[in-house]
Amino acid sequence: MAYIACIVFGIVKISLAFFILVEKRLRYFFCFAGNLLVTQKFPSYFPKPVYALDSASDDQILLGRALFYDPILSYDNTISCASCHSPYNAFAHTDHDLSHGINDEIGTRNAPALFNLAWQKNLMWDGASNHLDVQALAPITHPGEMNESIGNIIEKLRLKYGYATLFSNAYGDNEITSNRILKALTAFQLTLISANAKYDRVQKGEEQFTAQEFSGYSLFETHCNTCHSEPLFTNHSFANNGLAIDATLRDYGRWKVTQRPQDSLLFKVPSLRNLSYTFPYMHDGRFKKLNDVLAHYAAGIIRSETLAPELQQGIKLSSNEKADIIAFLLTLNDQEFIFNPDTKYPLGIGQSKKE
Repeated sequence: MAYIACIVFGIVKISLAFFILVEKRLRYFFCFAGNLLVTQKFPSYFPKPVYALDSASDDQILLGRALFYDPILSYDNTISCASCHSPYNAFAHTDHDLSHGINDEIGTRNAPALFNLAWQKNLMWDGASNHLDVQALAPITHPGEMNESIGNIIEKLRLKYGYATLFSNAYGDNEITSNRILKALTAFQLTLISANAKYDRVQKGEEQFTAQEFSGYSLFETHCNTCHSEPLFTNHSFANNGLAIDATLRDYGRWKVTQRPQDSLLFKVPSLRNLSYTFPYMHDGRFKKLNDVLAHYAAGIIRSETLAPELQQGIKLSSNEKADIIAFLLTLNDQEFIFNPDTKYPLGIGQSKKE
């Protein structure tokens, strides 16, 4: 009997150890960053964020990170948020001019980069969403993107190993709701702060521009700073920058949302940070290189009633001036942000309970 008792005790001990190991593994897979993610820091010269950066817990951020990278959010489990918003492209993508969805569906716009969202009141190229908590519903439910319903996502998450633990850690119990899913996605996306490019280190007195970069900075302040305002390098407005209408897409931008004539051909002014990683450029990805963009502003502007006043005369630069301004724009690349391990794919997203 004593021998049997020892065996039983040993089995219980091993089982308990295995349970603790699994729990630790789950925590390891999804808890890389500790307090780093919650304690979001940005330079003193940044404006006040629109969203509170300290309202989410570590576990809510980590749940959002898992969801962001999980194709379970799409109808056929093939497309995740990261499919169009790759961390190595400043959460944009360079594979296609236009976004791709399930069944190789082609979207109508270039996937915008996702960083410094905490300062954005309007989201998407046409400002169709005015709050990050609901923005994810647009790609999730769009038939040409993820083509899924929140109800189906909830049912799939209930069957997928690991998510009960993630939701319980994030919210105190394992109930999975649409509000919790969307709040978690917001929590993760608010951690995507790009604020350590060479430009930022110059502002903090840690580095200096080269002569060419400084020349480009001066040109930028003269020709570009009205719309691409420092330090976020966008004024978050909508503008018509003189692009010819694509005959196939027939995209009139902000007008699609408001139906107001004065909004025809207006698109959201994007940030110029991380341009080396976010090509192709413009709402439809028509330009592959920065030189193409500068050539457009010099001689390609199409004039219309809603054209931005700053572009009425175009922006004409010499070859040397173009080289200088591009040299400055490259100082806005933030490699620390691009290669931050705390925002990458979280290893260990579980398997279905049925598997």
